[in-house]
Amino acid sequence: MQLYAARQSSPGHPFGPDTPWQAELEDAFPYTETPDQLAAINEVKADMRRGVPMDRVVCGDVGYGKTEIAVRAAFKAAQDGKQVAVLVPTTLLAQQHLQTFSDRMRPFPVTVRGLSRFTHPDDATEVLRGLAEGSVDVVIGTHRLLQPGVRWKDLGLVVVDEEQRFGVEHKEHIKALRTAVDVLTMSATPIPRTLEMSLAGIREMSTILTPPEDRHPVLTYVGAYDDKQVGAAIRRELLRDGQVFYVHNRVSSIEKAARRIRELVPEARVAVAHGQMNEDQLERTVAGFWDREYDVLVCTTIVENGLDISNANTLIVERGDLLGLAQAHQLRGRVGRGRERGYAYFLYPPETPLTELAHDRLSTIAQHTELGAGMAVAMKDLEIRGAGNILGGEQSGHIAGVGFDLYIRLVGEAVEAFRSAAGAGPSDGAAEPAPVRVELPVDAHLPHDYIPGERLRLEAYRKIAEALDAEALTAIIDELRDRYGALPPPVVTLLDVARFRQVCRAHGVAEVTVQGSKLRFTPVTLRDSQVVRLNRLYPQAAYRSAGQTLAVPRPSEGSGGIGAAPLHDRELLDWCTKLVTSVLRP
Repeated sequence: MQLYAARQSSPGHPFGPDTPWQAELEDAFPYTETPDQLAAINEVKADMRRGVPMDRVVCGDVGYGKTEIAVRAAFKAAQDGKQVAVLVPTTLLAQQHLQTFSDRMRPFPVTVRGLSRFTHPDDATEVLRGLAEGSVDVVIGTHRLLQPGVRWKDLGLVVVDEEQRFGVEHKEHIKALRTAVDVLTMSATPIPRTLEMSLAGIREMSTILTPPEDRHPVLTYVGAYDDKQVGAAIRRELLRDGQVFYVHNRVSSIEKAARRIRELVPEARVAVAHGQMNEDQLERTVAGFWDREYDVLVCTTIVENGLDISNANTLIVERGDLLGLAQAHQLRGRVGRGRERGYAYFLYPPETPLTELAHDRLSTIAQHTELGAGMAVAMKDLEIRGAGNILGGEQSGHIAGVGFDLYIRLVGEAVEAFRSAAGAGPSDGAAEPAPVRVELPVDAHLPHDYIPGERLRLEAYRKIAEALDAEALTAIIDELRDRYGALPPPVVTLLDVARFRQVCRAHGVAEVTVQGSKLRFTPVTLRDSQVVRLNRLYPQAAYRSAGQTLAVPRPSEGSGGIGAAPLHDRELLDWCTKLVTSVLRP
């Protein structure tokens, strides 16, 4: 949070308006931009022109044109004399991006270089020297860019492609290099932590939802592995002169898998690719597949990121049950990138029962096959794995030790604080309402079967937590009834808790909790007349002026004292409301 606060409060480099060269580069784009793509490009440029460092997430499905946004942003930064680092997760993707960036920027005086384990040691030394001297404008590299020996003359923009493949430490390290650097993050399926930070307002997000022209959804099949089905799928692809990705994600047995494919489909030309091969061999294999020298590429998940081979339109994943959601969606994005219909098979061993999580992941992949499903998959990932810890390094996990109201307030206060630190002031200009903590044994929540989507449920919780008066609560009730139907009892109780919180705030009570058999209200300051009234109405109550605490025996049915069955839910909230208003009234 300190890093985000420092970035927000430090003056960034405001990039200038577009130059004629920028217009020339953009006009040379061989495709027609989709409306969403144009909107994202404009948002990125607007961020770059501001005096605060950019921190924008571009969420667009695989093949929806995120790379072009990066190309234009990098060119804009280079026009202002700033250096650009493009961080990618795999050497294959680094090579592909190097080719794309070099081709697009060749007519202009911009030096584009690559840095990965494929780079010859002499070339790597030259690139590092160029970065330190400022002669290299754009560098495209893997984790090699994050090593300590890399020095920059004037770094202005960092582009992180496929951000779900980098750890928190990687991403924060590159931001910490320069608190004033602009950061553009791109992903088809943002990790839960990034998605939550975008939903909470800490980071800006652009989404590209319009599919490219002539793109078809990938037909997805999830089921048990069967040799005959695999053979038929490969043959069907070969009949239309296409190619096949066969994913076997274990290097130790990948040659055995390739032999099995050769036996199943003897007429197919089969090649093997994985990350432990030496770079020359891997490069030759992938280039051979690109040039259609092979029909089937038996590979690990090394092909999952960014590889664009439009003739490969069938994907077979041998152990689909072992893949993460984002990984499965990324792999599916390798096929169906041209005009041909793509097919994806996610298979699992018929003899092994699926775990509950694996079943959830596979059913999500099977359900979300429509174009632009990446955001829906990422939302489901957020629901399955949890939002992670934005105050720490975990990228997934559920909020357990902190209630949702308190969590939203903590995040809201931190965001507000660093916005104020940046000189923006509080977003609404109003005084911050006093926080009120209510912890009573009541069943108050939004059930999953009432509001089905995780994002919609989070949004409803946030609205209820932020409601400051009866009018705001009435508007929320009307909206819930209109969208989801009659309110079930737990939702009614949740709204009663919100009402009670408003009463407490109006009377200066910051905390209402249960301690053993007593209800505890703090802080409470009573005048003599109010103490007399308290003793008359609630004889068993105890007031300590030193600790500003009022302790009252937990009420029960039929009396105000300790009886048989304690009051629950709405009755308890009504009783507490009556106590606060009767004792603390002027």
